[in-house]
Amino acid sequence: MDILRDTLFWRIRYKNMICQNISLVASSYIVDLLFGDPEGFPHPVRGMGKLINLIENVLNKKGAFWIKRIKGIVLACIIIGISAYSAYLLIKLSRRLNPFLYHLAWVYIGYTTISVKDLQIKARAIYKELKEGDIFKARKELSRIVGRDIQDLSEDEIKRATIESIAESTNDGIVAPLFYLILGGPILAVAYKVINTLDSMVGYKNDKYLDFGWFSASLDDVANYIPARISGFLISISSFIVGKGFKDSFKTMLRDSKKHSSPNSGISEAAMAGALGIRLGGGAFYQGKFVEKQYIGNDIKKVGAVREPPLLQF
Repeated sequence: MDILRDTLFWRIRYKNMICQNISLVASSYIVDLLFGDPEGFPHPVRGMGKLINLIENVLNKKGAFWIKRIKGIVLACIIIGISAYSAYLLIKLSRRLNPFLYHLAWVYIGYTTISVKDLQIKARAIYKELKEGDIFKARKELSRIVGRDIQDLSEDEIKRATIESIAESTNDGIVAPLFYLILGGPILAVAYKVINTLDSMVGYKNDKYLDFGWFSASLDDVANYIPARISGFLISISSFIVGKGFKDSFKTMLRDSKKHSSPNSGISEAAMAGALGIRLGGGAFYQGKFVEKQYIGNDIKKVGAVREPPLLQF
């Protein structure tokens, strides 16, 4: 009887923990939908960025490639360690003080790793300026979400860059954070967010960051491997739900995802291109240098025919 009682107790407790975690993840997602990332509001990601810049300025000096790689590893370990441990301390302290504070801290940290509303706002701003015929303001808004040179982009090129960024950010800002939030709570989600931020800041394949950012870029590839494939499948499912069909999106994803230089970004971009019936990719200028890229998707419909951000459609 004691064994049966203990077994039932642990089963009930385990189920309660699962239900609680699901509700906390859902709450984090809802808070992001409601508040997004308002300008001027304290946000851990902005703090991560400042810390990365500070340490990078100290470490990223001239030297042999292996020395720069070691320094890049040191940078990643410091930033990930500080951020994840800070989240751990906040969770642990709030749990000791009060259950409500614990739930509040859990939801707050989880919310800061998700970027649904912020992505919607930025995408809408670009399309709003294009609709009003102000291509200069549209380029300025685009510069907030892409790393390419924007000063000479046409309207179609602006739309293409926006769609590519949204496709990639669907994984980086939505699916992957939720994946790690479900898998390991806010601490693991914060660790992922740091890895993703490191890659976006020092993971470039240019003279300055090729060796120094090698570890951060590789770590981001590993962290996004499973979430990226979930994202591609979810985009195809979403395409079916909104009446655009599943087959074209899924088929394009399987066929063209490897054409992208990233082992992960190409999956969501190819799925998005297939869903919309457009062609993404192609060469672009980065810091004045032209980078050749393969095209992804079929040119069934012109990019200019896409009248609203895909994030709003899906």
